[in-house]
Amino acid sequence: MTYQTNKELRRPLLALAMGDPAGISPELAARLTVSERVASKARLAIIGDRRILEEGAKVAGLPLDIETVNADAIGSSEKPVLIDLGNLGAQDLSHGEATLAGGRFAVENFMLALTLAKQGKVDGVCYTPFNKKAMRLAHPGYDDESRFIVELLQLQRRVREFNVLDTVWNARVTSHIPLKDVAASLSIDAIRDEIALTADCLRRSGIEHPRILVAALNPHAGDGGSFGMEEVDIIGPAIEAAAADGFDVSGPHSADTVFVTALRGKYHAVLTMYHDQGQIAMKLMGFERGVTMLGGLPFPVCTPAHGTAYDIAGKGLANSLASEEAVMLAARMVSTADRRGDEHSD
Repeated sequence: MTYQTNKELRRPLLALAMGDPAGISPELAARLTVSERVASKARLAIIGDRRILEEGAKVAGLPLDIETVNADAIGSSEKPVLIDLGNLGAQDLSHGEATLAGGRFAVENFMLALTLAKQGKVDGVCYTPFNKKAMRLAHPGYDDESRFIVELLQLQRRVREFNVLDTVWNARVTSHIPLKDVAASLSIDAIRDEIALTADCLRRSGIEHPRILVAALNPHAGDGGSFGMEEVDIIGPAIEAAAADGFDVSGPHSADTVFVTALRGKYHAVLTMYHDQGQIAMKLMGFERGVTMLGGLPFPVCTPAHGTAYDIAGKGLANSLASEEAVMLAARMVSTADRRGDEHSD
């Protein structure tokens, strides 16, 4: 299956799926419709319910001037457009609470956005934050976005989550698993594969020669085996193998200093061994502007790295910077692929 892109257009066309309506997602979507920064790099097709989007604009104190179109006409305007699914009334909106209705709203919007990307009607997908409890209420068995996308699109490929903050990327070998299972889940092949995927995603974002740091698992990088053997038996050999494959990779580096090294600018990404090893560092460095990108797909999928912020929902306090950064990253990846003439195939 081949995925076509709108290469003849100056700005990429991105589907923006509205996320959990009980949080700040409606406000964020409304703010994106009037962002001049976003408009300079991408065209948006927002997917959701006009009544919820109008509520978000009201909360944000913004005008809402957006045309409603059907899925076949989303590329006809240079301005943001709305695909109104009519799937949640404002009277059904309950701020600060994970509900079945809210989860169904987010799932339906996300499914259509992904389907449009698969069909080549949009170049990429962005979405405002989901609440996993609400998603599971609507879609039993929902684990995370990566597995959901693979199952929905029936892809025969790995999809991994990356966090991006300005010029620093964070990739990870294991993700949403119990901490007690991390060490047993590490292998030379798994780490080697993640290095290759990270390098590929960095190139797709416009970085021609990616340089990657690899974090250790144990304190002080195991101290030569004194605090664990994973660095000696698994992580070190994986790095050596990746270097032999031609990747610019260094490590294993102690996890308590590896991000300090990355911030100095010589390296582009840090590969960590588990979820919080990287997430804590990234969110401390820039919670309000971090982006989550799903890599390994035939098109970019990006979202702000923060959550639904139930505590400030409906108060007009949402900061849209991370959502803007998500759109900018997706647009940059599409534009880079167009310049390179990438063929997206499954």
